[in-house]
Amino acid sequence: MALQRMDNVLIVVEDLDAVISFFVELGMELEGRGPVEGRWVERVIGVDDVRQEIAMLRTPDGHSKIELAMFHTPKAIRPEPTDAPANTLGIRRVMFAVDDIESVVARLRTHGAELVGELAQYEELYKLCYVCGPEGIIVGLAEQLT
Repeated sequence: MALQRMDNVLIVVEDLDAVISFFVELGMELEGRGPVEGRWVERVIGVDDVRQEIAMLRTPDGHSKIELAMFHTPKAIRPEPTDAPANTLGIRRVMFAVDDIESVVARLRTHGAELVGELAQYEELYKLCYVCGPEGIIVGLAEQLT
């Protein structure tokens, strides 16, 4: 049996509406949203008394998804440090290919996003940057130049 695809990446959030708005502004499409609770989810994630709301967003090509989860119970736990640098162990960012990086950054700034470093060009191939969005979510953006 071979791996078929990566289905989605989960991001646990406190403000579901703000994070949905951020990813929709980036260009993702809200596929669905609703409550998730019950013994089946508790068995899958290994946490008791789960009550959460999730939202699923997909990229315009339909190949990639981000699942957002907001826990009502039990309350989400914040990792330390909250503003961890790029060399911190674990998943640090999600990268998206875009066609006009300056425009995307400008639109995301209207949702509170800030550049982590700076917008930089790698040779004649790419323009790249990291953006910190709501709740400290790091998104990488790459515009292919050639």
